Amino acid sequence: MADLQDELHTTAEVGELDSPARPRDFEPLVPEAVDVDVDRDAADPLTRAHALLAEHPVADGYSGLPWALRRLSWYDLELGESAVDTDVPRLREGHVGALFWALHLPGGLVGERAVGATLEQLDLVKTVVAAHPEGLRMAHSAAQVTDARNCGRVAVLLGPAGAAALDDSLGILRALHALGLRVLTLSGASWAGENGLTRFGEEVVRELNRLGVLADLSGASDATVRRALTISKAPVLCTRSAARALRPHPANLPDDVLVELGATQGLCLVPLTAEQTGPTVRDVADHLDHVRELAGPECVGLSGTYDSGAAHPQDLSDASGYPRLVAELLGRGWSEADLALLTWGNVQRVLRTADFTSRAARQRREPSTARIADLDG
Repeated sequence: MADLQDELHTTAEVGELDSPARPRDFEPLVPEAVDVDVDRDAADPLTRAHALLAEHPVADGYSGLPWALRRLSWYDLELGESAVDTDVPRLREGHVGALFWALHLPGGLVGERAVGATLEQLDLVKTVVAAHPEGLRMAHSAAQVTDARNCGRVAVLLGPAGAAALDDSLGILRALHALGLRVLTLSGASWAGENGLTRFGEEVVRELNRLGVLADLSGASDATVRRALTISKAPVLCTRSAARALRPHPANLPDDVLVELGATQGLCLVPLTAEQTGPTVRDVADHLDHVRELAGPECVGLSGTYDSGAAHPQDLSDASGYPRLVAELLGRGWSEADLALLTWGNVQRVLRTADFTSRAARQRREPSTARIADLDG
């Protein structure tokens, strides 16, 4: 417990002693130049977009498909399924190479009910992926994501799950990680409120770092976001956050937080929803421009947010629409290197860094046995 107490009171300055786990002077994962048989100057933006995405597909940061499938008695995602926004044909048309499947629950589920419902969704995801082997493949690391893509499959990663799924237990967090969880959303928990992270909340973030599970800060209070950015040694995600300066949605991020997110190598995944980004492709592109300008091209990504119940911009109604968005960005002068980071490279970099941080943290820390009653009273 002495080690635990030391870490609970670690200041930002002392935390720099652990800097090898999160190198400040990182080199962004810049993909190799696109090598396709397309005349870049002569081709129209949409043709260029398809060519670029064929080499650097989209890693989509959020899909609500697991909960949407629960209400269907029968479906075939490989053949095509009109009852949902996402199926294998549309993923291929949109050049989606990886997809985070959310395990979020409807509001009101807490305690054992939340844990049980999360496990049921996790089991559903594995069942669905196993039933569609020609199109989908489970992945738990950056290397497995790349392997799935090289085999012509869409990589499926588990998460984010809601904080309620932990029932305030780090043991349950470790069990979910053992089952494949890769992202946990911090908002909605008593230990991650308007005043920021409590002592137990800070211990949750440290255990996430030790396990290699990414912290999702979308929907969290500004105080929670800032504290998590300070203490996390691994990059954080904002799986559904755009720019608050352009659209004052509570889940969108203010400019100063976007700057800090970029400085700490985090990743803002801009959602394709009319409510958060606007009703047109141009509106979404405006948010991507804004986040790239403030956080940097290494810290912006895409989050389709399909099958979540949200309304989507025109021409981006389902997972097949990504080439139209990339064509808009090409027309705005985005370089192919920056677009390759946006679609694929940034998510790969964050996954690899989380694994690196986890290996380093496990050499310093044993699994935490802290309890919320002991730390927060």
